[in-house]
Amino acid sequence: MLQVLGSAWALLLGMYLLMIGNGLQGTLLGLRGQLENFSTLDLSLVMSAYYVGFLLASRLGPRLIQRVGHVRVFSALGSLISAILILYPLVAEPWAWVLFRVVMGFCYCGVYITAESWLNAAASNENRGKALSLYMVVMMGGIVTSQYLIAVGDVAGFSVFIVASVLVSLSFAPVLLSATQATPPFEATKTLSLRRLFRASPLACVGMFLLGSVFAAQFGMSAVYGARAGLSDGQIALMVALTYAAALVAQYPIGLASDRMDRRRLILGLAALGGLAAVLGTILPAALPVVLLASAVVGGTSNPLYALLIAYANDYLEREDMAAASAGLLYVNGLGAIAGPLIVGWSMDRVGVRGFWGLIALLMLLLAAYALWRMRVAPARPTICHARVAPLTAAGTRVAAAAGAEEAPA
Repeated sequence: MLQVLGSAWALLLGMYLLMIGNGLQGTLLGLRGQLENFSTLDLSLVMSAYYVGFLLASRLGPRLIQRVGHVRVFSALGSLISAILILYPLVAEPWAWVLFRVVMGFCYCGVYITAESWLNAAASNENRGKALSLYMVVMMGGIVTSQYLIAVGDVAGFSVFIVASVLVSLSFAPVLLSATQATPPFEATKTLSLRRLFRASPLACVGMFLLGSVFAAQFGMSAVYGARAGLSDGQIALMVALTYAAALVAQYPIGLASDRMDRRRLILGLAALGGLAAVLGTILPAALPVVLLASAVVGGTSNPLYALLIAYANDYLEREDMAAASAGLLYVNGLGAIAGPLIVGWSMDRVGVRGFWGLIALLMLLLAAYALWRMRVAPARPTICHARVAPLTAAGTRVAAAAGAEEAPA
């Protein structure tokens, strides 16, 4: 671990600062949009737009890196991120924020691809798993830290947006100053058709789509829910921070358990637990203890489920197909993420703030029901190559998924 930290500290520090900026953006826009009198539909479109850009970059980002190199892509996209963070309060119009979020999603995905390919190239087969674990811990840690700045900042002014822009700008200094002239070659992940991926694991495909909507609702619409429920900015920030902190704590114990039992049983149990916690958030008053409990349980189950579904799919694939399958599942997850905020916004408009937890409960319980149905209609198959659960989150890209797949086989 110390060896990985010593060789990749600059990249990890840069990504930590970058994720503080991204974590600020998610909660901050929801709160500021409320102050600007954006409708729920407006904010839903704004939050969904990020994932449109993310999916575009997952296709086009590798081509950019192959054409002009890591350093130029990293610098150009970072500059755009920093600029757009300042533009949000200057052009406080829904249509502008939708466009900004598409560009923001594209830029963040491109930066992630660049950083992850650098990290993957710098790691060896012996320490790739440790490097990926540190990277994911740093990313979640940045999001958790960002919520503190929301709690102490003035959402109505410019200061928090400026802080986010400054942190993003600073994040590139350690990475670019530590980069050598000979940056690693970039190899795009090969593709695997969605039809073949679904044949290999229907549960993983359906589960990833449903989880995409859950993640987008949590990350994009939590602030809207909190504001409509009467929570203070600090309480909303605590809710979001607890979601990711619980995921960070739960990731490794669940990963260890999955290697010792039928993964489908664990997927069923986690989805049901998360769904029941969201049901409590739906039927009980939106008091702070209830909100925090529901956020922690849903975050602590949904994020580990992401890595668990990738590992489950990899169990039934040849080793050479694992990286492409992980990338394909990430794409399916992104499609679900685009739909998530739109459905949550519609639900909150129809039934009020309870619609936020109600939709999450429906999605998680649908996943549990589908897992149970698959267990009944499809008996357990012998695995082709039993894979370990790599510490992946939905914030990663195809490159991280591929690196996790390379590390995962036991």
